[in-house]
Formats: sequence, C-alpha cells, structure tokens
Amino acid sequence: MQFRPDDVAAMGVALEYARESLLAEGEDVPVGAALLDPAGEVVCASTNRREELTDPTAHAEVVVLREAALTRGDTHLSGCTLVVTLEPCPMCAGAAALARVDRVVFGAWNPDYGAAGSTWDLLRDRRLTHRPEVVAGVMAEECGAVVKEFFARRR
Repeated sequence: MQFRPDDVAAMGVALEYARESLLAEGEDVPVGAALLDPAGEVVCASTNRREELTDPTAHAEVVVLREAALTRGDTHLSGCTLVVTLEPCPMCAGAAALARVDRVVFGAWNPDYGAAGSTWDLLRDRRLTHRPEVVAGVMAEECGAVVKEFFARRR
C-alpha cells in the first residue's frame, strides 16, 4: 500500500475542493474527492453537496462516481482510483465497490462512520465480488484539519 505520486497530486486536488467548501461556510461537511483514470489523470472532482442539492446521497465520492460514469459512458470504472480526503462512509464505500474502481485512496480516518478499515471494513469484505485496494493516510493531517475546523466553527 504505497502512495503513488499521482495519489498525492490527486489528494491535493480533493483537498483544494474541501478547503474551498470550508471557506464558503456552507452547511456541507467539507470533504473533497477526485477520480483518476487509469493513466492517473483527474477525470473529475467535487466536494460534498448534500445540503446544496438537498440530496442525502450527494457525498463527494458519489458525486464524482456519477460524473465519471457519465463522462466515460460506463458504470464500471475499472482501472480508476477514487481519492477522498476522509475515509468513505458505508454508502460511499459500497458505491466505490459497485463502480468497480481499482483503488480507494483516502486521507484522514473517519472514526464515526468510516467503512474502509476503521469502524467497518466494507471494501475488504470477502463477500463482495469486487474489492478495491485501499490506501490510507495520504496527507492525513491536512485532510483531517479541514474537517476539524468545520466542526469547531459549528460548536
């Protein structure tokens, strides 16, 4: 589970989306995500848009998976890497597995809702027919700081 240079670069993109969301001072938790194609190029990126869209499924990961599937014209995103600033929740982990991404790379652990190794380990569950590689801790401190600042402001 080595970080690849394009993992770090893509996390920088996802982190920029999260920081922009934080600066906008909206209601959405500032989580950023990016999807890399098999060549390591960013296909799309987004942040959480649940409150903005009044859509409980509009987590950053789901938004980029949807956009990438439309862009590629295929619901199977084989060869792609999902990069996200916060460990995916069960919904997002399930979406990544169903989209058949090859890898899920995340920054900060999510001890409350994480489903990629902390609270649950859905992505490595042997009952799934597709189990992406999981890479944790890319720019973890920077990613965690954005979420911590968001919740500190709300208190």
